[in-house]
Amino acid sequence: MMAKSDQLRIDQQELVQAWSRTLPTVLNASDRAEVFADEADSNVLRVHITTAGRNDYSFDFKCTYVDSREVKVDLVDVERDGSNVDERTDVIQTLVDDYVRHIHECAQQLHALTTR
Repeated sequence: MMAKSDQLRIDQQELVQAWSRTLPTVLNASDRAEVFADEADSNVLRVHITTAGRNDYSFDFKCTYVDSREVKVDLVDVERDGSNVDERTDVIQTLVDDYVRHIHECAQQLHALTTR
């Protein structure tokens, strides 16, 4: 098996700061996002998004850099008012799809930083 040469070469904290600045610019203005470093893996970021409005949903995503350009986004958890909810409903799936698209968009905007 060949080793990948296109690996992420950026300090994780620098990446967290860049994501923290960029992600809110691609989300709906009323949504809030927090980005955290994954303690176990330097190629992973944890993204927490809270929706605005009466629904009070919060979403947790695991964002793994496959290489310096591509991210794999996994939904970890969805909560409403602090309680777990069924992630399979159409409303939740639509929101998840939307947030995954925004997370990919954020990663694209940071290519100049992650591919240097």
